[in-house]
Amino acid sequence: MEFGFTEEQLMFRESVYKYAKKEIAPLVEEADLKSEFSMEVWKKLGAMGLLGLPFPEDLGGSGADVVTCCLSAEALGHAGVDQGHLLALGAHTYLCADTIYKHGNRAQLEKYIPKLATGEWIGCMGLTEPGAGSDAASMSTTAEKKGDKWILNGSKTFITNAPVCDVCVVYATVDKKLKHGGITAFIVDRDFKGFSTGRPFHKMGVRASATSEVFLDNCEVPEENLLGEVGKGFEYTHETLSWDRSSLLAPFIGTLQWAIEECTRYSQERVQFDKPINSFQAIQRKLADMKIVKEAARMCVYRVAFDKDSGKPLNHLHTSIAKAMVGDWGTKAASEAVQIFGGYGFIHEYPVERFMRDAKIAQIGGGTSEIQRFIISRILSFF
Repeated sequence: MEFGFTEEQLMFRESVYKYAKKEIAPLVEEADLKSEFSMEVWKKLGAMGLLGLPFPEDLGGSGADVVTCCLSAEALGHAGVDQGHLLALGAHTYLCADTIYKHGNRAQLEKYIPKLATGEWIGCMGLTEPGAGSDAASMSTTAEKKGDKWILNGSKTFITNAPVCDVCVVYATVDKKLKHGGITAFIVDRDFKGFSTGRPFHKMGVRASATSEVFLDNCEVPEENLLGEVGKGFEYTHETLSWDRSSLLAPFIGTLQWAIEECTRYSQERVQFDKPINSFQAIQRKLADMKIVKEAARMCVYRVAFDKDSGKPLNHLHTSIAKAMVGDWGTKAASEAVQIFGGYGFIHEYPVERFMRDAKIAQIGGGTSEIQRFIISRILSFF
């Protein structure tokens, strides 16, 4: 496996890093403390063009490839931007807008993508339900065709950006008996009759991402807002996996690098027994392990990104390994970062405690670590 980055890509990563460190990172602590989504942060992400990276220029984007999108996300994490706003970016750009871009007709693209690419509108994706998380086939939200409209009924939960969204890609089934084959996608505007969202959840981590339930009570969706083909929705959700296992994981890689730098600096300054603590083998081992995890996770994530750019079929073994690697080992590294800081790592004054809270979501969101191991074991059984 051979891959590398172009000089242009690396220069872009550096420009994003410098911009985020100066303009965005200073704003995130207050948003995290208040558990509030920051429109100021959002506008700065939009001003830099980071919300529309993968879309063509004629639709307001930059036409960036997947690797460049990952480098941008990694740079944001490395600059110290919180995972809450980065999760909001991922849900908006890759789960909502890109799904519309990939499967929408020209009228849908021209209506939605330019406003989503700039951040004028905020997007989300409604897939998870109270009784259907990893098992999407058990979806209970229904879609029934009546005249020139589709009527949607049901609810979604843990939907990132729902409280602040302008548009939501909603998945519903046209026939529960068909299981995966009945799942269909719809573009639902916030002002559609019957669409509403719940109060934002107060979360352990990623606090600055606005997350809530979505309610569909005889929600009226015009025929022209059917996204793609009836019964193809489950296929569309699988396509988002390549984003979920690349650009949505890349911020954690950047944050790992940020944490390594913070821990290295602190361990050089913190003196115990007349020595800086990084002179002790126990601390050296923690720092070394964090670096090992970061490099291994980075290879896993960029392998998925390069595969996607090359047009290769989605490799579920690679995607599940990347997700489990970042989730499980990244969370362990976050715990070690707090341990290096000792008591100071347990208070909010030092942002490694936010790193630990935010890291946990990588083991849960977008497919739990347990599901990733199930997928890996099933693939191995065929070898």
